[in-house]
Amino acid sequence: MKKWFWVLAVVLVGCGSNNFNPKPKGFNRIDLKPAQYQVLADSFPFQLEYSTQAKILKDSSWISERYWFDLYYEDLGANIQVTYKPVTNRSTLEEYLGDSYKLTSEHRVKAYAIDESVITLNNGIKATVMELSGEVPTQFQFHVTDSTKHFLRCALYFKTATQNDSLRPVINYVKMDMLHMLNTLTWDQ
Repeated sequence: MKKWFWVLAVVLVGCGSNNFNPKPKGFNRIDLKPAQYQVLADSFPFQLEYSTQAKILKDSSWISERYWFDLYYEDLGANIQVTYKPVTNRSTLEEYLGDSYKLTSEHRVKAYAIDESVITLNNGIKATVMELSGEVPTQFQFHVTDSTKHFLRCALYFKTATQNDSLRPVINYVKMDMLHMLNTLTWDQ
């Protein structure tokens, strides 16, 4: 009888009126600092301004190109791959443009949409900008050329498994930095 009494007591105490309220859904806090820019070192065949939050890292791909580098945002986990190639003739330009479109189209498997547009920048240069929607590793990229000497391609990547809708504020923040890069771009003659 004592055994049943204790079981009944535990059940009654355990089933008391607890005021349980579920916690609201939380989101990661992302502190985005006001944008500030610095000029790229003059050892490159082009000039532009890039974010002071980004560190220049040597390109880590298996291809070793002199003017390829990464702009790494350590606090945001973002990486802008910057690739520059000199244009020597019409066929090399066509090859670079083809490679750029090919790299973008490889994301069609996971992309809901790839919006491509040609924009005229503040400096008069025309650039092709591609925005990718969906769970893709790159959400924003562009290529720009003077069609005689210079070709530049940049692509934004994140090294995280976080869903892109959660990253939207960071994507937009870095996208604005990339547009600033484009608007301050000049080619060395």
